[in-house]
Amino acid sequence: MHAATIAGLLADPVRLRVVAALALGAGTLEEVAEATGLPVKDVVLAARRLARAGLVRRDRHELELLTDRFGAAARAAAEAAPPPEPLSADPAEDAVLSAFVRDGRLVSIPAQHSKRRVVLEHLVRVFDAGVRYPEREVNALLAVWHPDTAALRRYLVDEGLLSREAGLYWRSGGWVDV
Repeated sequence: MHAATIAGLLADPVRLRVVAALALGAGTLEEVAEATGLPVKDVVLAARRLARAGLVRRDRHELELLTDRFGAAARAAAEAAPPPEPLSADPAEDAVLSAFVRDGRLVSIPAQHSKRRVVLEHLVRVFDAGVRYPEREVNALLAVWHPDTAALRRYLVDEGLLSREAGLYWRSGGWVDV
């Protein structure tokens, strides 16, 4: 079974409620109806569709959610997914960035200086060279990456990647893409 098929099945609110009730321990059509507040007729229709798709085993009034199907579909989708695009052309930098950046967000600020420098040099690219930013705008740009904008701002200034004067910040270091 494909993950997309499961997602499609669970996109229906009635089927989603039936699956939730089964996951929480309901084992019969009546128990699902009672747990969800749905009419038994709706539960029967949803259970029939889920059973045809292979997510539920149905034996008259007894129902069993086949939870192993969810894990198998997730594993198959992960194996079929293309590898993520590298965050840097340099394999060493990419290894560091891959450890700390997930889905375009910084999961944590590296404690080790050399790793933190790699992350900061990647992060400073959101600032255009020659543009002066008020602190409020710097915070907005950094908040996209990580909630601790004050620490990121301080690290960027300490590393010479941003400069600060009279409440304005500007990019003063790091590589510039041309």
